[in-house]
Amino acid sequence: MGVERVLSHIARALRIPVFALAIIALAAVLAELGALVVDLVRRRRRSLGQIERELELAQLALREGDLAEAVDSMQAIARAPDMADVLSDIVIQLTLPNADERIAKRLADYEYRHLRRLERTRILVRFGPALGLMGTLIPLSPALAGLAHGNVTALSNNLQVAFSVTVTGLLIGALAFAISLIRDRLYGQDYSDVQYVAATLTGHSTPQSSSLPLPAAGDMNT
Repeated sequence: MGVERVLSHIARALRIPVFALAIIALAAVLAELGALVVDLVRRRRRSLGQIERELELAQLALREGDLAEAVDSMQAIARAPDMADVLSDIVIQLTLPNADERIAKRLADYEYRHLRRLERTRILVRFGPALGLMGTLIPLSPALAGLAHGNVTALSNNLQVAFSVTVTGLLIGALAFAISLIRDRLYGQDYSDVQYVAATLTGHSTPQSSSLPLPAAGDMNT
């Protein structure tokens, strides 16, 4: 009986932390949703024609030795601050020794930054439903105890809490999954554009993206 009692105390002790983490996770996924809306608005003006026009201007500026003008052309096609930084950095590296290796390293770092950003919502895809499941099971013990003692109020209150946390956890997982899918596409397109710029300016191909796979839809189930 000692082990069962210890586990029961652990479950009770986790009640408040689990509920608090569920609220924090919900706030985090809503913040990520707002950031995604901003990303989508920024990318509405993407145009392959504009990219090619600015690339031509950048190449002309580089031939004339006007590095600042080339950087300005790259800034014009950037759709996010991080993208603007890497495009400017690519232009600057063209004037330095071992430019190909330097540019390849910056492309890799750019991709890793995107993957790190995606990890936040990918974690929530599993973390949200896990919290929902824990938040469902933890109140069941006092709910059953209330049922055994004929305390309908305790039973009702605990079941209401359990179902509320379940819905919250599933909402977190669903939103995080949708955000991860959309961002994976957006970041893949950004990397493709940056890669195209680098290949055009250097005159040869650059390494391909190696994005990590997204969690399967079944991972959201509690």
